[in-house]
Amino acid sequence: MSNESLGIPQPGPLLSTIDSPSAVKSLDLDQLKTLAEEVREFIVSTISRHGGHLSPNLGTVELTLALFKVYDFPQDRVIWDVGHQAYPHKVLTGRQERFHTIRQHGGLSGFLKRSESPFDVFGAGHASTSISAAQGMAVARDRLGRTNRVLSVIGDGSLTGGMAFEALNNAGDRHEDLTVILNDNKMSIAENVGALSRYLNRVITDPRWARLKSDVWGALGVLDKVGKGWAGQARDAARKVEEAVKGIVLPGSLFQDLGFQYYGPIDGHDLPALIETFERIRDVPGPKLVHVLTVKGKGYEPAENDSSGKWHGLGAFDKETGKVATAVDAGPTYTQVFGEALTDLAEAHPEVVAITGAMPSGTGVNIMAKKFPDRVYDVGIAEQHAVTFASGLACEGIRPVVAIYSTFLQRAFDQVVHDAAIQHLPVIFCLDRGGLVGADGPTHHGALDLAYLRCVQGMVVMAPKDEAELVDMLHTAYAHTEGPVAIRYPRGGGPGADRSRPPVLLPLGVPEILRSGSRVALCGIGAMVPVVQAVANLLQSKGIQATVVNARFAKPLSAEHYREIFQAHELIVTMEDGVRSGGYGSAVAEAMSDSGIPRRHLLLGHPADRFVDHGDNAKLFAELGLDAASVADRILKMLEES
Repeated sequence: MSNESLGIPQPGPLLSTIDSPSAVKSLDLDQLKTLAEEVREFIVSTISRHGGHLSPNLGTVELTLALFKVYDFPQDRVIWDVGHQAYPHKVLTGRQERFHTIRQHGGLSGFLKRSESPFDVFGAGHASTSISAAQGMAVARDRLGRTNRVLSVIGDGSLTGGMAFEALNNAGDRHEDLTVILNDNKMSIAENVGALSRYLNRVITDPRWARLKSDVWGALGVLDKVGKGWAGQARDAARKVEEAVKGIVLPGSLFQDLGFQYYGPIDGHDLPALIETFERIRDVPGPKLVHVLTVKGKGYEPAENDSSGKWHGLGAFDKETGKVATAVDAGPTYTQVFGEALTDLAEAHPEVVAITGAMPSGTGVNIMAKKFPDRVYDVGIAEQHAVTFASGLACEGIRPVVAIYSTFLQRAFDQVVHDAAIQHLPVIFCLDRGGLVGADGPTHHGALDLAYLRCVQGMVVMAPKDEAELVDMLHTAYAHTEGPVAIRYPRGGGPGADRSRPPVLLPLGVPEILRSGSRVALCGIGAMVPVVQAVANLLQSKGIQATVVNARFAKPLSAEHYREIFQAHELIVTMEDGVRSGGYGSAVAEAMSDSGIPRRHLLLGHPADRFVDHGDNAKLFAELGLDAASVADRILKMLEES
């Protein structure tokens, strides 16, 4: 059955003929403009059905077409930073037929993925990596005697990440031939923050550059009528004057001082200007930076007028009205619960502050910011700085809460160890998106946090079974002053626990026995607790009364309480929404070894040597054998064998 018969959005008549960058090269300017309209319409229509990243992709349509028109991909290499800006790239590189599957189980990735297409030359889900990768490819090209061109497309939000400047510094010093395209839309997910953002925004507001551009190029337009040769010489001279003046009033001076030839700023929706610029610089040797100004959400009014970040990435919506679909009777998410609890904690304790890395709404600290705006610090895409900044605050008696996605904290592991843990500083890490995150896939699955945090000496690691326990854990973390504490919780909502009672402090390392039984102890942590409860119900239907344990802590584990669990059961089952290697199950195995009470142990979690793909969480859990029915079957077989 065809996509059309299934009601799946179809590409426009011109777009339907495009399956590679080479097909774009043959189009004239009018056709390219038509194609831009069709690409936008196709993306909006498709994303309206299932959701995805919309605004940043609508802003890069003309940029993508201009690159495809001028360069020879995939012989030339283009590395898209993050991937939020690469849907047009996907649509134009042979993936139209499957574009309706984007971010769905078994479908296209929402990010760049090397295994998906030869045009995806470097995978990307996190920010600020593209310039480093581009330099690596440029060096490899030169060592192998090749002549292809290498380009990086990086957003101004990603440029707030320190890794981008490490790469700029090194690439400008080494002088390899590569091109960095700065896609400047004044936004990352939320509004950009920091001195660099203000520096770049001078381009938009400085009237001297606008007058210079208008006067000089207007005059040269007249010269074109006088004589081509003379006009060409005048244009060359004017370009030199232009570059000199831009060095005074524009941010090009920063990049020129780093060793890059700076071109721009250029209207990122002006196809003739983009094409002319890329043709002009394509064969200029050395490191180059092209500054392109784009509008996030370009061409779709609700997204173009959005300043909240809502249209950066969203679920299904009505394309005609712009109304976003909402789940019926949806309860508060863990993110919302955390934001409200953090605000309450801050109200009771004036020394509490919050830190986030360009994700105020994504982490819930925007809730606290509404009430205490001077106590919330958004440091941009700078996770390493966030952790050490928090450590400095903690040295002086401030209680910092670092709210960050699980996979983003991976980028600051050394700072967690060196700056917080070794110095026994009471920094509180609140990790949103712990465990599987569905459509965002392996770059965003919080699979490693229990393992990479549990191995840090002096770190307390907790995971709540429900919303009320998350509040308890935040207060428990505040009460713990002997070192850092991490709380990890999943994306989306919990089981809907009553939060009306006052928060309670949890005894460190002590698990909660939810149901007493014999033979089998089902030990779950975090979001796996409701699953082990469902397993217990299935086992009960088979006449087996299992004990259900809510671990609460991955570290420390109370030796006394776990010894009692080991003594009372013949089979210990541990379940975690994270990698098996080094996580909660490993902690239980270590405790068992230390207790001298050997027991059969079924350790369940994510695969040790395979990254989990994107898709619906329920389907992913079933594939991993982490659904209640699969676990109950495995337990019954083990009991039959004993």
